[in-house]
Amino acid sequence: MTDFTPNSTFLIVGIVFITIAVIGESKLAFIEINPGCFGRILALFIGISSLLYSCGLLNFSAVNLDLLRTYMTDLINRV
Repeated sequence: MTDFTPNSTFLIVGIVFITIAVIGESKLAFIEINPGCFGRILALFIGISSLLYSCGLLNFSAVNLDLLRTYMTDLINRV
């Protein structure tokens, strides 16, 4: 069996939502997908953010937040 990592899951979700945003109204077997204008924009936003997260560009780990906090405290102390 194949284990799904969070990155591959976000990659698959991103591709699915981008496809929904681009295709719009479609029929898949017995399921009809018609997201409308707001649904397509929302699907595009979710798809892009999922793809960015899977690529590591939108990943906020505890280390990054700790580095940001120390940088900001040093910056405040200098002023």
